[in-house]
Amino acid sequence: MHFLAVDDEKIMLDQLENMLRRIRPEAEIFSFTWPEDALEAARQKQMDAAFLDIEMGSMTGVELAARLRQIKPDISIIFVTGYQEYALDAFAVHASGYLLKPLSMDTLEQEIAFILEKTKRQKHIRVQTFGGFEIFVDGQPVKFARTKSKELLAYLIDHRGASVTTQEAYAALFENAAGTKTGYFRNIVRELKIALQNAGAESVLKRSFNSLAIAAEEIDCDYYRFLEGDPTAVNQYQGDYMPSYSWAEFRNAMLAFSARSNWYTFDT
Repeated sequence: MHFLAVDDEKIMLDQLENMLRRIRPEAEIFSFTWPEDALEAARQKQMDAAFLDIEMGSMTGVELAARLRQIKPDISIIFVTGYQEYALDAFAVHASGYLLKPLSMDTLEQEIAFILEKTKRQKHIRVQTFGGFEIFVDGQPVKFARTKSKELLAYLIDHRGASVTTQEAYAALFENAAGTKTGYFRNIVRELKIALQNAGAESVLKRSFNSLAIAAEEIDCDYYRFLEGDPTAVNQYQGDYMPSYSWAEFRNAMLAFSARSNWYTFDT
C-alpha cells in the first residue's frame, strides 16, 4: 500500500510514520510537514490513504483533504488530531476515519484493516452519486459525447438493476417533452454504449427489447452501499444525491429521511 502522512509537528509525524511502518512494513510511506509538498507527491505517486493532522500553519487538514480528493478521488482520508471539534468538518470531505491523539497502535491498526477491506471490496467500476454523478473505470472518469447519455446511465443506476422501458427513461430525461422521439433516443443509447465500450465497461449495460438495465452487481456505488448501511457511505451522504437531475429529487428526499432515522433499506 501507499500511505501519505502529513503533520506540521515533526515529532508527531515521525511517531505516526514509525507506527505505520510497524503495522504495514511493506507499505511505501510519504511523510511531509508542509501540505503543499504532500499535494505535489499526490500528483506524482499512487496514494491509497492519507493520514492528516488538522491544525497546520499554511493549510488546514480539511482543506488539504478536499484538494487531495480532486487529485485522487479514491483516496481514503483519515484525520489524526488532538481536537474533537472538527469531526463534522471531516465528514464534509468524506473522511473514512477520525483518530484522536495520542494515537494508539490498536486504533491505527483497526483503521488500516478497514482501509484494506475497503480496497478489496472496490470493483473495476466505481460510481459516485453523492455530490454529483460520475462513473470511474480503474480510477479514470468515463467520458461521454452526450450529456443525456450520461444522464441515462445515472437514471439506470438509480433503479439498481431493475429494467426501465424506453418510454420511462425518455419521460424522465425529457420531462417537458410529449411523446418519444425514437430516433433521437436511440442515438442517446448508442452513445452511452460507445462511452462504456471505450472505457472497457460495456458489460455494465444490459439491453433487451424496449428496455434497459444496469448490472448492479458489477459496480461499487456509494448509493448502493448507503442502502446496505455501510458507515463510510452513510457519512459521505450530505443531502446531495445526483443534484443535477430533477428526477432524482424524490430519491434524495428518501435518502435524507433514511439518514435521519438510521433506516437505509427501501424499494426502488
